[in-house]
Amino acid sequence: MLGRRTFLEALGFALAAPTARAQSRVPSSAQASAQALAPSGETVRLRGTIEALLGDRLSLRGRDGRRIELTLARDLTVTEVYPVSFETVQSGSFVGVGAMPQPDGTLRAIAVTVFPESMRGTNEGHRPFSFLPQSTMTNATVAGLASAPEGRRMQLRYGDGEKTVVVPAEAPVVSLRPATRELLTVGAQVSLTAQAIEGVPTVTRITAGRNGFAPPY
Repeated sequence: MLGRRTFLEALGFALAAPTARAQSRVPSSAQASAQALAPSGETVRLRGTIEALLGDRLSLRGRDGRRIELTLARDLTVTEVYPVSFETVQSGSFVGVGAMPQPDGTLRAIAVTVFPESMRGTNEGHRPFSFLPQSTMTNATVAGLASAPEGRRMQLRYGDGEKTVVVPAEAPVVSLRPATRELLTVGAQVSLTAQAIEGVPTVTRITAGRNGFAPPY
């Protein structure tokens, strides 16, 4: 996805001019410009902090410091991310693990997401992940758990594949549950998926924590 003309490149970092009230909250000098996405309607994940929110308009300060103006879809899916203990992970749990590959062929977890049963099977498999260079995402079923000097080890199985993941003590473990737009507040750190809908950069899915808790990736 990032090898082609990306969402951010196609965006040109801009939306049509916001309302006067929005302009008072989002200085024009900091506004991104707004261009449509590529015709393919490809999606992209963005991460950052909500700097302004007015109706269906959201201003996001990205991790790279740039400000991006977006519209919230009418059927926006909002998900709350919240912390859980590693003991929540059991044999048979369906998890998503963001990780970095290690020289011995294992993966070192950046964070672990324990999916609720209703999300079992979501994007199952192993793939590159956009969080960090060389990072990966593995959505799979826990086939085994064990203690190890470097942390806990998980054996993950997906389709005809299998990965061994080391989870260091500092790696956050979280879960997800449905939420509403009231979770979206100025200052909240979010992870979102956006695409061009009728030429407008639009947020279709967004994940946030409560009371300052931030998505781990």
